[in-house]
Amino acid sequence: MIASCSLFPVDQETVSYYQLETTKAYDEVLAETEVAIAEHNFRITGHSRVGKVIRERGAENFPEYDTIQFCNLTLAKQVLEITPHAITYMPCNIVLYQYEGKTIIRTHLLPETTDNSQLNAFAKIMNPQLKAILEFAAEK
Repeated sequence: MIASCSLFPVDQETVSYYQLETTKAYDEVLAETEVAIAEHNFRITGHSRVGKVIRERGAENFPEYDTIQFCNLTLAKQVLEITPHAITYMPCNIVLYQYEGKTIIRTHLLPETTDNSQLNAFAKIMNPQLKAILEFAAEK
């Protein structure tokens, strides 16, 4: 019954993620993520330093966890004119965290196989940009 209310096909309700891991220093990956976001003509709209704040509250050895939200208003306008339901994917979001001696960097991708051909075309242009940001940040 709930699936019948969906605006996208049921098989597209699962969000696809793109994830890389690197042994590069966490702070370097974080800094290069911010550079790559700017180089792709996006603006950082939010940055949550979750791990840092938890450490500041007394958990000395708590690992790094960050979320970075970013947007390009021209692209946002374009996709929202295609479908207002695309707001679900905004702003773009990248998470970084430490796990088993590695830095993990991850973002969600836009669906490319919905019943909306314009949204699919937009996603096929946008997803490579999101992947390129992560690849730049994780590259040794």
